[in-house]
Amino acid sequence: MENFEFDSEMLLDFVLTYAPNVLKAIAVLVLGLWIVKLIGGGIKRVFNKSNVDPSLQGFLRGLISMILKVMVYITSLGMLGIEMTSFIAILGAAGLAVGLALQGSLSNFAGGVLILFFKPFKVGDFIERGSESGTVEKIDILHTILNTPQNQTIVVPNGQLANSPVTNYSNKETRQARFSVGISYGADIKKAREVILSVLNSDERLLKEPAPVVVLTELADSSLNLSARAWTKNSDYWPFFWENLEKIKEELDKEGIEIPFPQRDIHVHNVD
Repeated sequence: MENFEFDSEMLLDFVLTYAPNVLKAIAVLVLGLWIVKLIGGGIKRVFNKSNVDPSLQGFLRGLISMILKVMVYITSLGMLGIEMTSFIAILGAAGLAVGLALQGSLSNFAGGVLILFFKPFKVGDFIERGSESGTVEKIDILHTILNTPQNQTIVVPNGQLANSPVTNYSNKETRQARFSVGISYGADIKKAREVILSVLNSDERLLKEPAPVVVLTELADSSLNLSARAWTKNSDYWPFFWENLEKIKEELDKEGIEIPFPQRDIHVHNVD
């Protein structure tokens, strides 16, 4: 059995060679993690002042913190003499592959971040996108959930919401109601205008400014089409619209102003 003599000089050389790098790596690691913590606190304060959505705050802070920590770890390992080029290349290739595989989900994710950050709508708003409309029930990072007036649930990908026009009916305190009314060609336009304005002005929910107006919008085939436009509070819109539409019909009937239906004249020629 061979006896190996402990070489103190070799150990000393090893320590003197690698100890400085180890100490530097530890110092960089400790200092780097401390700086990452400070940056995280600063980001939190900025988000709070900017009124960023709380769910988005936590996600972005975690993402930024993770990226910075990975950079600190890579820097520390590099100072130990460990070759990180291949590791970074593999990490980048893996990230690219995952990104291509989850392209649709990443689009929805980016859309969710934009929606939560810029807030084109919020929970409780009534919005419309194309043929889909409803009250916003929940905004997730990937999807937005709408509740329709028929009590149906619609799950809309955030990528579509962020990249297409969205109408927000709840964003303003007031809203204009438009009533389309057709009267016969023989009816008195001024009288019809007076009747419609009288109905609207008698409603306490009507906003006096801007004042309601009734204008002639079209000389149609069978009718003169009037458009009445009045402003009310957003919360009163539908009751205001439905009730006054019915009252306008009743008052026009009382005044003998006919609301015509589509008709066509047929001329018959007798041929002997």
